[in-house]
Amino acid sequence: MASEIPLRITFLLFDGFSNMVLANAVEPLRAACNLSGRGLFRWRIATLDGASVRSSSGLVLTAETPAAAAGPADMLVLVAGYGAREQAADPQVRRLVRAAARRAVSVVGLDMGAWILAAAGLMNGRRATVHWQELDAFAEEFLEVEAVARSHVIDRDRMSAGSATSAMSLILEVIRGAAGDALAYDVSTLFVYDSAEARRAESGALSPLLGRAVREMLKHIEEPLPLGAIAERAGVAPRTLDRMFSRELGVSAGSYYRSLRLGQAQTLAAETSLPVHAIAARTGFSSAATLSRAFRGQFGLTLTASRRRARAAARRQPA
Repeated sequence: MASEIPLRITFLLFDGFSNMVLANAVEPLRAACNLSGRGLFRWRIATLDGASVRSSSGLVLTAETPAAAAGPADMLVLVAGYGAREQAADPQVRRLVRAAARRAVSVVGLDMGAWILAAAGLMNGRRATVHWQELDAFAEEFLEVEAVARSHVIDRDRMSAGSATSAMSLILEVIRGAAGDALAYDVSTLFVYDSAEARRAESGALSPLLGRAVREMLKHIEEPLPLGAIAERAGVAPRTLDRMFSRELGVSAGSYYRSLRLGQAQTLAAETSLPVHAIAARTGFSSAATLSRAFRGQFGLTLTASRRRARAAARRQPA
């Protein structure tokens, strides 16, 4: 029988967070309360300093409280996205996150939230995941954390999820633990058309063979594998691999692989000070010039201009 005492949840947001990730975490909680007719969950929105926070799409959300004044929580949920690397590098951020975590029974990282938790030393010896584009970098950065390529990870009092659909999957587990399978199922049907599609979304909306191919591509961004090797590791013929990409994603396998590498280059340009030639080396391009041409073809602007735009956007965010 579910407890009549509400589960207290503090959502700690960072500039650059994803609206979709936050909505996929909060809306199922709201639905669970509405469908059950009970106040199973109580949540509040916090930032480290109590100031408003700007999402990755530019929407501004007013915080209810600074983290230090949020009080004890059963669950502290960090929601971070673009800019998480720089935020995690700030000693003051790490100190405040550790203090907030001490007031919580369990701690959760959504999207890039686990990156900040790991930087604060709160994921040592635990399994965790982050947004799939950053999982390899996460594994390299935090050797004391076991990076896991899964939809979501629950390791005792530490939880993490790397995408919007994964955030919902994790929150449904929280609802299931608090109120049982029936309510979790009822909540899921409000947001997902059927359970088969829900399972497909949890695996990244890809068939198992294609999902395996994409994971191999993600593992080999810096030193790209030939498509034949990708196909072999996925257990299909090269022509079958290309048909799978065309059918499920609407692009060729080569184009998709290239877009993954360029997306990583865009992230590195926005969140690091690496020169272009170093970014090229980390994303499998033979030279800075080759990367620059491909980047402009993909995004319509130079990598340097993309970096300037990202930094200008960061400066416009509220302090």
